[in-house]
Amino acid sequence: MNYLIWGVIALVLSVLFGIFVIPMLRRLKFGQEIREEGPAWHASKSGTPTMGGIIFILSIIVTLVAMFVWTASDGISMGNTVDLVLVILLSLAFGAIGFIDDYIKVVKKRNLGLTAAQKFSLQFVAALIFATVVAIGGSTGTVIDLPFTSVDFDLSWFYIPFVIFVMLATVNSVNLTDGLDGLATSITIVISIFYMLISTSMGNHAMSLLAAVLCGSLVGFLLFNWKPAKVFMGDTGSLFLGGAVCGLAIMLKQPITLLIVGFVYVMETLSVIMQVTSYKLTGKRIFKMSPIHHHFEMCGWSEVTIVCVFSAVTVLLCALMYYFG
Repeated sequence: MNYLIWGVIALVLSVLFGIFVIPMLRRLKFGQEIREEGPAWHASKSGTPTMGGIIFILSIIVTLVAMFVWTASDGISMGNTVDLVLVILLSLAFGAIGFIDDYIKVVKKRNLGLTAAQKFSLQFVAALIFATVVAIGGSTGTVIDLPFTSVDFDLSWFYIPFVIFVMLATVNSVNLTDGLDGLATSITIVISIFYMLISTSMGNHAMSLLAAVLCGSLVGFLLFNWKPAKVFMGDTGSLFLGGAVCGLAIMLKQPITLLIVGFVYVMETLSVIMQVTSYKLTGKRIFKMSPIHHHFEMCGWSEVTIVCVFSAVTVLLCALMYYFG
């Protein structure tokens, strides 16, 4: 089965949905409010349509439905479709949390959206349900692969809390990464290609198809999200992507690889933690501004340069993991 064909279909659908959805978001006045504590020059982005994650979410869902119909009518096996459905449901659950958050921001005009406690609670419930279902009835059981070894390690009772931690960390890291035009989109395209190659080498057709469709839909979305962005994905999109990437890694027994191939995600979160901790303990800041992409902006790097460099780092780490992991 040619994964690239489905990826291209997802790309085309993403572009078509973008052409129709972006004007609709403008008409509804779903514009992004730029927070005052961000870089001053980001003020020009205020009013840019947000919640654009709807574009690639629709593309993914429509493509997968078409895929299911086509494979069923031709009697073609997609592999473990249960795992695929579980990852999609997880992604949609996180995307729904992001949608609620975006709705509060753009419709209710509360710029901070859901409170931290509300958002964490909803995410925890989604992660708990997914981790429990996978541990009990998923194809991976409670086993994960250890990078750079041929060892499969059974986490047993520790699997559920471990997976919950990985999911919450990943989803919120992707959310933090979505701070520059095209940044989260570009990084996630690279990582989805990595997991497509990994799943193909493992013979996991369902995850290969999902990764290809995710990649194609994001490439189409990037046409609208590249600087100067015509639309932002919002929490609707970034939380959905975090769920999708994490779901792929877990179903491939590769959650630890996220620490490596998702190095940019990790550094975005660590930079915030380090900044806050340093300021509280010493009154001094480590970075000019956090998350770290803003630090490089303050150093004079353009948004395009930051996106390209961060993406190149991700490509390098993905290549190292693919060949040596």
